[in-house]
Amino acid sequence: MFNKRIKIRQLLAEEPNRQGVTVMGWVRSFRNNQFIALNDGSTNTNLQVVTTLGKFEDSLLKRITTSASLKVTGTIIPSPGKGQKMELIADNIEILGDSDAEKYPLQPKKHSLEFLREIAHLRFRTNTFGAVFRVRHSLAFAIHQFFNDRGFVYLHTPVITASDAEGAGEMFRVTTLPPDNPPRTAEGAIDYKEDFFGRATNLTVSGQLEGELGATALGEIYTFGPTFRAENSNTPRHLAEFWMIEPEMAFCDLEDNMNLAEDFIKYIIDYALTHNSEDLAFLAQRLAEEEKQQPLDKRSEMGLLEKLNFVRNNNFERITYTEAIDILLQSTPYKKKKFKFEVKWGIDMQSEHERYLVEKHFKKPVIVTGYPRDIKAFYMRQNDDGKTVAAMDILAPGIGEIVGGSQREERLEKLLQRMEEMHVPADDLWWYLDTRRFGTVPHAGFGLGFERMVQFVTGMSNIRDAIAFPRTPGNAEF
Repeated sequence: MFNKRIKIRQLLAEEPNRQGVTVMGWVRSFRNNQFIALNDGSTNTNLQVVTTLGKFEDSLLKRITTSASLKVTGTIIPSPGKGQKMELIADNIEILGDSDAEKYPLQPKKHSLEFLREIAHLRFRTNTFGAVFRVRHSLAFAIHQFFNDRGFVYLHTPVITASDAEGAGEMFRVTTLPPDNPPRTAEGAIDYKEDFFGRATNLTVSGQLEGELGATALGEIYTFGPTFRAENSNTPRHLAEFWMIEPEMAFCDLEDNMNLAEDFIKYIIDYALTHNSEDLAFLAQRLAEEEKQQPLDKRSEMGLLEKLNFVRNNNFERITYTEAIDILLQSTPYKKKKFKFEVKWGIDMQSEHERYLVEKHFKKPVIVTGYPRDIKAFYMRQNDDGKTVAAMDILAPGIGEIVGGSQREERLEKLLQRMEEMHVPADDLWWYLDTRRFGTVPHAGFGLGFERMVQFVTGMSNIRDAIAFPRTPGNAEF
């Protein structure tokens, strides 16, 4: 029975005491027709399986190739070799799946991340991506545990929606109309009344608006699901399909929002450091070796583990947008014209500006508040100065913005005025406005891009390496 096997991670945590075990996994290497490095994905550490000379047929040994899958039964003994405390003396070996070593693209050597993206269906089998996706799993589990422990309700918001929460219009359309000859109105426009839902629909860009409906009844909710942006951007920071965590809290202001977001980030980092120490140590070493190839001025001042512990153990800096712009205007890169993008009050800060604030000036995560109303969404609460809104972004080392949030505009008149200014049709959002008509309350929320968080914790430089099957312009394999 297959379920009698023991996972290698669990086995390596035990002491070798000549116990009989059954393990299953994939061959990483086979040396001298005697030593098999077996891995089952539960850890990066291989189990050494010893095939006693003369015990097995040559025909079987020839099938023990890189990535062949095996079922091995034998006895665990203390290992005489350095760097491992145990090995498995094989009594029986069964080949579960053969692998043609000459055709298998992952040979026992170092491969570039660019090459591995080309064979993304196999990259899970490498140490790097084994570690990344075990960490990703832990972060996802920690997210649910954090909110559950605080009494939040997990709300599933729709993937198909008729609203554009961000107002950017960068949406993937959902339709069953024939692409070559769709029905049209008398004016010549596509007649979406003939479509499946009877109106134009798209893949969601955010679950926030629907989340607010839940929060204004249940008190505190969070969403955690896929979101989609049809943004034609080929950068290491953007994906067309990504996962978002979006809590919404009734009876909550901007300060409450900031406090929760900071606690949240520290909690999930702490969880990964506690439960994935082996994987993070491997990824820290990988990053250190990668940075040796960079010029000195491009290298991080902290190693991965040092950075994660620093974030976990220190308070985030809190500044206003106006203070941030003043710091940038006084900075050496600005005075020496090193910034690619302009700096002045009213701009939407670029990644280079955000990273300067975090990595060079404060040298820790920064929460920026009070952004200009003209560069923020319609639903953010307007401040009394008439120029800014109660928004907040959390900026992290290495990637810039990792969290965006705000106190929501709960005053119906102010919200309607802002929607009119931004040409957001109130008739289409009648259901959203009802939360302000019937028992409105101060409330707030934020969104965290999960892949950016995975990037931050694992030290991966490209967001395409933080998700299993990246969706980017021109790329929709699998």
